[in-house]
Amino acid sequence: MTKKLAFWIFLVGTLSSAAIFLWLTWDTHRQVNALAHVENLSPQVVAGKRIFEKYNCNDCHTILGFGGYYAPDLTKVVRRLGPAGVRMRVNSPEKIFADSFRKMPRQGVTAEELDQLVAFLTWVGNIDNGDWPPQDSRVRLTRGEQRLVAQVGISAGAAVFQAAGCMNCHSLNGVGGAVGPALDTIGRELSPAEIKQFVHNPHGIDPTSPMPPQTQLTDTELDEVANFLAGLK
Repeated sequence: MTKKLAFWIFLVGTLSSAAIFLWLTWDTHRQVNALAHVENLSPQVVAGKRIFEKYNCNDCHTILGFGGYYAPDLTKVVRRLGPAGVRMRVNSPEKIFADSFRKMPRQGVTAEELDQLVAFLTWVGNIDNGDWPPQDSRVRLTRGEQRLVAQVGISAGAAVFQAAGCMNCHSLNGVGGAVGPALDTIGRELSPAEIKQFVHNPHGIDPTSPMPPQTQLTDTELDEVANFLAGLK
C-alpha cells in the first residue's frame, strides 16, 4: 500500500465517519422530545431528579447508561418492581437486602421526596431508548429461548420470578431473602388462581401483609409466575 492510498483511506474514512456521527446526533436531537415524552415532565418529575441527585443514587446505580455498577440499573426499575416495590426498597433496605452481598444504606428519604423520586423513575422508565437495558425487556422469551429453557428445565414463570426481584424477599431451596416466607412448598397451600390474586393484590387478601402489590406484571407474566409457584410442592 502506498502512502497516497493510505492517506485517501484515512481521509475518506474520517470524513464519512464524522458525517455519519453528525447526522445521528442531529437525528437524535430532532426526535428527543418525542422519545423522552417531555410533555410528561411535571414539576414532580423535575423535583424527583433533584432528589435522585441529592442522595447521590448514581454513585451505586446506573441510569440511562450513566452511573455506578455496584447496584442494579434503575432505568426501568418501576417496570421491574412497580412503584410499591421501589418504595419498599428505599424505606427498608436493611430488610430487603439483609441476605444480599450488596448493601443499600437507609437514606432517610421523606414521604414527599419518595413520591417525587418514584415520579422521576416512572418518567425515565417510559423513555423510548430501544428497550434498554435488556434484562428489563418485556420480551421475556423468544420461541428459540422457550425451546432452550424447556430442555434445561427452566420455566418462563421462573424467569419472571427472578426478573421481578421476588428473591430479594423470598427464598427457594435456601437461596434468597428472608423478609417474606420461603416458597419451596407454596403449591401445596395455594392454587395458581390464589397465587395470582395474592401477587397482584396482597393487601386485598391479607391487609397486614408487608408485600407490595406487583402491579407492574402483565396478565401473562402473572399467569406464568403463578403456574411456576403452584408447581412447587
